[in-house]
Amino acid sequence: MDSYSLLYSSAHRTGLLSGFQRLRRQRKMCDVVLEAGGVSFPCHRALLASSSDYFGALFGETTAECSAGSVSLPALTPEGLDVVLDFLYSGWLSVSPSRLPDVLEAARYLQVESALSICERFMMDGLSAENCCCYANLAERHALADTLEAANQTVAMEMKDLLQKSRDELLTLNIQSLMAVLDADEMPGVKEAELIQLVLDWLEENGPLPLLKSNLLLSRLRFGLVAPSDLTGLGRLHRAMATPLIRSQLTRALEYHGLGPAQPLAQNRQSTLRARPNLLLVGGGPSADWPEQQMLAFDLRSRKFSCVTCALPLRLRSFCTCSVGGFLFVMGGEEVKEADEDEKKSVTVATSRQVWRYDPRFDRWEPAAPMLERRAQFTCCLLQDVIYAVGGRHSPPDAATHAGLASVEFYDMTDGVWRRGTPMPHPLHGHASAVLDNSIFVSGGLPGNRGAINGGDRFNQGEIREISRELFSWNLKDKVWERKAPMSIARFSHRLATAHGHIYALLGMYEPFCDIERYDVQSDHWTRLRPLLTGSSNYGTASTTSGNLLVFGGRRWSDGQEVTVKSVLEYDTKKDLWTEICQLPRPLTGTECTLLPLPD
Repeated sequence: MDSYSLLYSSAHRTGLLSGFQRLRRQRKMCDVVLEAGGVSFPCHRALLASSSDYFGALFGETTAECSAGSVSLPALTPEGLDVVLDFLYSGWLSVSPSRLPDVLEAARYLQVESALSICERFMMDGLSAENCCCYANLAERHALADTLEAANQTVAMEMKDLLQKSRDELLTLNIQSLMAVLDADEMPGVKEAELIQLVLDWLEENGPLPLLKSNLLLSRLRFGLVAPSDLTGLGRLHRAMATPLIRSQLTRALEYHGLGPAQPLAQNRQSTLRARPNLLLVGGGPSADWPEQQMLAFDLRSRKFSCVTCALPLRLRSFCTCSVGGFLFVMGGEEVKEADEDEKKSVTVATSRQVWRYDPRFDRWEPAAPMLERRAQFTCCLLQDVIYAVGGRHSPPDAATHAGLASVEFYDMTDGVWRRGTPMPHPLHGHASAVLDNSIFVSGGLPGNRGAINGGDRFNQGEIREISRELFSWNLKDKVWERKAPMSIARFSHRLATAHGHIYALLGMYEPFCDIERYDVQSDHWTRLRPLLTGSSNYGTASTTSGNLLVFGGRRWSDGQEVTVKSVLEYDTKKDLWTEICQLPRPLTGTECTLLPLPD
């Protein structure tokens, strides 16, 4: 048997289509005429049948059109049919935003899937605030699922501008898209009251709708984000708001606002902000002695900072923060005030037990129940939506010493009170904590009941030698403190962070302050990792969703003096690698970090 080679020529295929296109323009050998909108298009039956499932079926042996000289297509426009025929004859699709509806209609009707795919790619690549509503309607009409999803997301992200500049286009949006947009968890800069008014206007423009459809639409609004004073009148704005389902949602929203301290525990979709969590940097400032009240938001995606409009109610240092149910809690610390004594400016510092709660929904601070004890240089953590305040110190008024604390207390949000927890084995301040596997871990710090105040958190050499390497854990089941393997070095004013099922101990105030180590819970063992070239203290830290650790600002030694820095460092826990990713707007020390959804 002779051997042979099978070779392919793309030029032949291109030439074949070019030949058919030339014959069509010259109207030679055409055996069927397509008619749309009074315009005739001579074509070749064989090419149409081989390129389109619709024509393949239309020109079948048993159909009346199989030998007809002309076929009328009244559902199509001449412009749309002309473009699709050019595509069948050449492989090139001429599409523009103005021509797109006609081309999509022709491609869908004639079942030319390759032309539909090109149109879908054209729409996806060109999505913008100017065309997202139009493209959403086209994608819904022609069942272009991916384009529909992308267009709906664009509508949600551009809603702020659309409400101001293109409200009429929003009122033409198909109901499926509008429901998808109202399901969006992120809608920058848009208040829920604006969405409610938009939906009511849409109902007026497109209604009346069947009860089921109007309920499906209105139930996607988040009435818990509307102020109580505005909720009571919503039921009278439109007849669709008076249905039993929507009335019950309005009632539940009012009940949510009346829960007071228990609000963080009652979070649901109706009371959750349409915003992604930002990393919030609370307090701190260029000087450790004079902290600022400003808060900064750090966007983890863009790595950019922005100022939060609402400032801390007090000027605090050595405090703690955490977020629960979309609320920010600021606890304890030392309140720093200006005072006038004998016509001289001075600064007073008093240890606080105050707790403040910030509600980003309404940009509002409210006092919460105070802690049982005054605490500074303590640590707090969140375990199953319960805030625990652990250890710390407080300084009695006009005293030259501070008292260390072994006590632990936790915040019962159901009743809005703090309750006593299991005390630590001994008093501790300047320690760090982290939560892993339903257990609280506490490391380092300075033990002891009392100590001299030597300028904030500075100690003499004897006290430095007392700084602890110990690690303790406490869990919800046994509720006792257990001593675990100690860290390799003693640490004070350091941080603990969790990532990938491990606990990381970062830096510290005293030598060796550059070191990092990782704790394995299963083996009860610490491993030293790559140190930072230049260590720092009094920095803010946070974990990212990828498991990396961020360090914001802090104080470090430079040329024999301590300076506040602007650096933002990222530690890759998998590669054991430090990188400076950006810089703070200004030098910052003493800041506390937590994740919190914030409206733009």
